[in-house]
Amino acid sequence: MIDPLMLEDVRAGMAGAGIDALVLRPSPDFRYLRAAPPSAAGGESYLVVALDGPPAPADDPAQAAALVPPTARRVAVDPQMHAAELFALRLDAELVLASAVLAPLRLRKRADEVTAMRHAAAAADTVLLAARELAWFGATELAMARRLRAMLAETGCEGAPSVLVAAGEHSADARHQPCDRVINPGDALLVSLGGRWNGYCAEVARVFAVAEPPEDFDAMYSVVLAAQRAAVDLVRPGVACAAAATVAGEVIDGSGYGDYAAARAGRGIGLSPAEGPWLAAGERFEAGMTVCLEPAIYLPDLFGARVADVVVCGEDGPELLSSGSRALHVLDR
Repeated sequence: MIDPLMLEDVRAGMAGAGIDALVLRPSPDFRYLRAAPPSAAGGESYLVVALDGPPAPADDPAQAAALVPPTARRVAVDPQMHAAELFALRLDAELVLASAVLAPLRLRKRADEVTAMRHAAAAADTVLLAARELAWFGATELAMARRLRAMLAETGCEGAPSVLVAAGEHSADARHQPCDRVINPGDALLVSLGGRWNGYCAEVARVFAVAEPPEDFDAMYSVVLAAQRAAVDLVRPGVACAAAATVAGEVIDGSGYGDYAAARAGRGIGLSPAEGPWLAAGERFEAGMTVCLEPAIYLPDLFGARVADVVVCGEDGPELLSSGSRALHVLDR
């Protein structure tokens, strides 16, 4: 069931883009319109939205194609549609991406969307707090990542798009995946939890030290925290999105760590772990936008630090969805 007001906005976008029909498969765009996942009993399904008439579900691409008006000359298809599905549609029309219509609508979150993201962030906060009491010494990154994923599921999250545990020199690798590396005293430890609640994502990343922080780690981490605070303060209506990334970079540059800053300071987040708004030129914050601000410093072969939180752009300024402490915590076991 699609909300009538949402359907009105979608059709206005379609008309403005000269699009006669949308054909969606299970995906973030599909979830956005339906506001619920496809039925497990029904398997994968499709959704067709034309400029007139009620939106219609379909069981397969051929059925979806039959629901597209025969006069349609421009059809928007789901960005996640596979090549086999596109061929099976056999549409005699120009095909464009549905994101041209839906991405602008998904930029500004409704109250229920923010509530779902708040639940996901709170779940991550809960697990990260409980993680302080776990036995880390001698465990592997992979074993701890699996345990944290199970704990996240126990909070009620419907999924975990990402769970990262990176120890010592691995914390300086932005693309690292948990492995059999043993966690030892003296390691810096980067832990990031990405949870999903009712389809909506939130990520919280925190940094720990095992037994004691490495030399100079405290000073570097304080720079990361300062960079995030400066970026968060700029998440206000009318401010250029790129300004949040710029100010985070300026803080890190001013500390002397500029050559080791992460390539990006954040990204939009919602039904996808990464989506608009992007912290790039040409976009400005509007009330309802949600971003994950995640500045980081990576010192190759030594250690790194990244702190991540989801921020909502409110009418009066930023709202952090996670409330857990960002102070460096020393694990004692």
